[in-house]
Formats: sequence, structure tokens, C-alpha cells
Amino acid sequence: MTQPTAPKPRLRPQALNADDASIWRSLSILWTYMWPSDRPDLKRRVVWAMLAMLVAKFVTVLSPYFFGWATDALSEQNALPDWLPPVLLAPVMLVLAYNAARVLAVALNQVRDAIFASVGLHAVRELAAITFEHLHALSLRYHLARRTGGLTRVIDRAVKGIEGIVRFTILNGLPTLIEFAFMAIVIWYQFGFWYVVVVATTVVAYTYYTVAASNNRIKIRRAMNEADNDANTKAVDSLLNFETVKYFGNEEMELGRFDRAMSGYESAATKTWTSLAWLNFGQTMILGIGMALCMVMSAMAIEAGEQTIGDFVLINALLLQLSFPLNFIGFIYREIRQGIADLEAMFAVLAVEPEIQDKPGAQELAIARGTIRFDDVHFHYDADRPILKGISFEVPAGKTIAIVGPSGAGKSTISRLLFRFYEATSGKITVDGKDITEVTQKSLRANIGMVPQDTVLFNDTIAYNLRYGRPDATDAELREAAKLAQIDQFIEKLPQGFDSEVGERGLKLSGGEKQRVAIARTILKSPPILILDEATSALDTHTEREIQSALDLVAKDRTTLVIAHRLSTVVSADLILVLREGEAVEQGTHAELMALDGLYASMWARQREVDEAEAKLEEIRAEDEGFITRK
Repeated sequence: MTQPTAPKPRLRPQALNADDASIWRSLSILWTYMWPSDRPDLKRRVVWAMLAMLVAKFVTVLSPYFFGWATDALSEQNALPDWLPPVLLAPVMLVLAYNAARVLAVALNQVRDAIFASVGLHAVRELAAITFEHLHALSLRYHLARRTGGLTRVIDRAVKGIEGIVRFTILNGLPTLIEFAFMAIVIWYQFGFWYVVVVATTVVAYTYYTVAASNNRIKIRRAMNEADNDANTKAVDSLLNFETVKYFGNEEMELGRFDRAMSGYESAATKTWTSLAWLNFGQTMILGIGMALCMVMSAMAIEAGEQTIGDFVLINALLLQLSFPLNFIGFIYREIRQGIADLEAMFAVLAVEPEIQDKPGAQELAIARGTIRFDDVHFHYDADRPILKGISFEVPAGKTIAIVGPSGAGKSTISRLLFRFYEATSGKITVDGKDITEVTQKSLRANIGMVPQDTVLFNDTIAYNLRYGRPDATDAELREAAKLAQIDQFIEKLPQGFDSEVGERGLKLSGGEKQRVAIARTILKSPPILILDEATSALDTHTEREIQSALDLVAKDRTTLVIAHRLSTVVSADLILVLREGEAVEQGTHAELMALDGLYASMWARQREVDEAEAKLEEIRAEDEGFITRK
């Protein structure tokens, strides 16, 4: 059967709540993934699995009869039905038939599971794809507020919960109800009404107790999940900051922090297992009382000559057979409720509306020249803390504008607004005269290249990280981009060349090497608009000078927005915009701003002092190295 190469995410499902009175509402939300409208092959699998299940349940109910008949044949009571084929009249054949029926029932159940496997896994895959897609659609604000460790844990449990709910609903829930119906008919026909009353009362009491106890366990389970999320978040946070822990020698403090979180998990998990033990004990008591009543009634009927020994064995076998689905009903209900408890956190994420969305009918952005304009742009993260206060400027096509200013002035916020990570509170941002809120985010970002201050790489090869700029780039284009970014010689010296792993977040590379990778992938992307967000501020002076030449090459003939920390890197900019507390207080060329003798001039003076101090340190270091060499 042909399988699609990638899932086709549907509309996001509604939010789930494990406390809902009706579990069917929750299951109906998941039904579309068990019965996908665009996959007739999976629908056929569901049908075939149901047929296998029905035959298996019929055989399951029939098998105790062979056991009872074999008992009568062995006890020589001659109570076998007249319609049995002669070949089955021998006790040995009845025993063989009984065991063959049991094997056949198990075999059919395994066939059912095998047929249904791809249905359940498809549902898992599709919901996982929807969640992954949605997480990337959420705003930067959301991700800055989330704890990655807890979020990944939520998704991990939810994906497992999806498979469990789908499997238990189709493969076990419905089959169990059908088996109950078959058993009720057989017991009424074979033993009479009062046996059915006892069995029905047992089933009702068992189900009521299971539902009540399971509902109480949902709160305990949720507390355990929250404690688990907290412990996992602290573990991930600590390991991601491994070097910082070592710098300060705080391994014991981190261990104590993690252990306190695990203590909460231990307490919640203990309550979970204790409540499960009481649940199982109560179920066993109810089932045992029901079986005892039916067997006492059968024993009394044998003494009265109304039943045979085979009937006593048959009712015992039927009740034992009934105990399996009964136990499974409790298990199914618990697993579905616990699965929904695990799912509700993920569905709460799915219920979050993306802050930034394309407008209906948004057009693709096709850049002809690349002129950027900010027109009276205001922005705040919180209403009582404005970040930008009426910023206006224009970057003509192919020109370079530099944005400088003290820390917290709002420089990086400008690049985030241009990328539409956030929406401006008021004002307008246009590219070639088109309001960026009127075009698709995908097309906008496809036309903008970014070299950030802190380049974080994927834990993969250098080639993979370079191709992130353009996944379909050829090997020749890859090498050319590396050459232009002045990283080709470094890569060639590595044992595995472009296939060398960079480590988690690129930690196997130095700051300068990571920046060159960022430059190379931007060269591959070849965007008409370029943003350099303090791309060299974290580097030493020598490395900065080397990388600056590569940046100048990338920026040539492109509309470039430079957010700068070191003013020496923006001297040649066509326009320099000076920000202070979210306002543009000065703008002009380097010479014009120096002539104003204002904020920019004072920043330049301080920068010169720092540069001179660094130069003296380099001279002293060079002299020391020369002295050591002579020695």
C-alpha cells in the first residue's frame, strides 16, 4: 500500500480536559485521526481489524462450552448435546477443540493488532506533526516564556498517550463491550435470568467503582506529571549550562535543586501507585463476590439435579472468561483517563492562538528593490514599559543603515519587528512600499538574511548547518559559500571536512567559526535584505576584523540593517541612527554625527578609549610572548 511521504496536518483539535463528565466527547475529538478521511487504506484496515475482533470474541465465548462438554464426557454423565458432530463426542477431541479455540482466539487478536498497527501509528504521527507545526507557529514571546525541558516532556507523554487511547478505544474498548453482550446472551440461555442479574450487578458495581476511583486518581496523576515536568526542566536547564555550573563549582547546589524536584515527584508517584493498589484490591473483591454467588447457585442446582458437573465447570469458565474483559475495562478506563490527563497539557498548547498570523488573502512578497521604511513605529512588550517611541527611518535599496545606542535602547527590537516576530503596537513597516502585515510571513522571511550576535547551530554536521540557508544547494555552492565566508580552510583541515559534527548548539566550534558558518549560510540564502544584529560584538578585536571583511562582502549591493555595538564597524554606513530609550535622538553619517558632538560623539570617544586599552594589552601580550620565546 502506498503511504504519503509526509503527514497532512488537519485543523487543530479542540482542547481536552480529563475532568470532563463525558469521556466520549474527548474520544470524538480523536476519532478523526483513527478514521482519516484522506486515507481509505487505513479505513479498510479498521474494518478488517473489526471483523477479526468479532470472530475472535465469538470463538472466545464458544471455547468454555468445549471445556464443559469435555467435563461431562469424562464424568460419563452423557449430557452432551445431540447436535455435536460424532468426531467431537470423544473427550480427547473436546479437550483438543477447547484448546484449539483458545489458540484461535489469541491468533485472531494478534492478527487484529497487526492490521490496526499502522492506523494507531498514523494517528500518533499526524497529531505529532500538528503539534510540531503549531509550536513553530507560536510567537517568540511564547517561547521565551516557556521552559523547554517541561514542554518536550509534555509532548513526549502526550504522543504516547495518543497511541494508547487510539489502541484501547478501537482494539479493546469496543471488543470488550461486544464480549459482555455475547456473555450475557449465553449465560441467560444456558443458566437463566437470575444468573444474568448477578453478573450484571457485578459488572455495574465493578464499573462504578472503577470510574469513581479512576476519576480521583486523575488529580494525583496530574500532580505527578507536574512534578515530573519540573524535575526534567531543572535537569535540562542544568545540563545546558554545564560550563556555568563548573565555573562556579555549584554541582552540589544543582544536585540539591534537582533532588528537591525529584522529591516532589517521588511523593506524587507514591500516591499514584498506592491509589492504584486500592483500585485493584476493590476490583478483585467485587469480582470475587459475583463469581462466588454464581458458583454457589450452580452448586445448589447440581445438588437438586438441575445441572451437571459440566455446567458447574462451564459457569466457572464463563465467569473466568468474563473476568478478563472486566479487568481490562478497568484498565482501559484508567489508561484512557490517564492518557487524556497526559494529553490535556499538549492540547492546551494547541489551544494557544499564534500571536502573529497571516491575514486572509495575504500576498507573497516579491522584492524588486528592497527599500525598508519604518514610519512612526511604537512598540512595547508590556503596556507600562514602552520599548520604541515613534521610530521613523528609511533604508534605500542597496544601502546600509546602522542602528547604534546604549544597551536597552531598542536596537534588536527593530530587527524582530522587521522579521515579524512581534507586531508593532502602532505605526507601519514597509518593504518596497508594501506593509509587512499584508504579506505572508514565509515570503517576508525568505527575503531577509540574518547574522545574529549569538549563532546557535544544530547538533549536526557543518554541511547541514550551512545548507540551512538553502537546503537544495549543491556541494560546489556549499564550498563557494564557505570560501566567501573565509571558513573553507578551517573545514578542509577537519578530519571529516564538511561532515564534521559541530556538537550541541555548535559548542565544538569557536565563536568566530560559528559566525563564519552563519555568514556562509546567509550567502547561500542570498537574500535581498540583510540584518547584522551585533554580529561581531562577542568576538575579540582580531577575529572581528577578519569577519568584518566577510560581512562587508555579504552586504555588498544588498539593503543592509546593521545593529552595532562597536562603532568602528559602522563608520562607512550610509546612515547611522542613534537610539536612546526607544527614541531616535540623532541620525546622519559618521562625519555628520561627530560634528554634532552629541550622544554618538561621546559613544565614539568611549569606544576609542576601549580600543586603545585593548591595543596596549595586545602589545604587552606580544612582548611577553617574544620574551618567553627568546628564553
